[in-house]
Amino acid sequence: MARLSGLGIDVEMPSGWDARIYRRPPGDARPALGAGASPATHAVVHAGNFPLPAARGDFGSGAVEVMRNGDVLVVLFEYGPESVGTPLFAAAGPPRALTADRFSSRALQRVIPGQMGTQVFFSTANRAFCLYVVLATQAGPGRLVGLVNPVLASLRIAPS
Repeated sequence: MARLSGLGIDVEMPSGWDARIYRRPPGDARPALGAGASPATHAVVHAGNFPLPAARGDFGSGAVEVMRNGDVLVVLFEYGPESVGTPLFAAAGPPRALTADRFSSRALQRVIPGQMGTQVFFSTANRAFCLYVVLATQAGPGRLVGLVNPVLASLRIAPS
């Protein structure tokens, strides 16, 4: 396991995983919630059990296209402070574990055959996030969810 820390986010990455914590440059701000959303950029975490391509979108475009059977992509995307306390982000804290029944091809940002995903919106430490997980699997999500849960269990988020 290797510790990854930055921008108030701390998480343990399993051996062999590729992961980054970053913030888009301010000139590249694209409000995610539409009119009235903060133009500032916030933290994004990408983690995968496969080599992440250098060019990736916030929710993993560029990475999901190269995923193969058995690959996992975990995205943690931070929204602006105006999202904290809104109904979409009402859940308190990140999930510490996911179950296989949470995954569906309907939860994907873009449907790719052989992939399934889940999205969880939550607030913690006066910050709002979306956890987006994509699994590339032909056999069902069970084994791959087991790879994600230790990452989630180790996730710590501090106030910004």
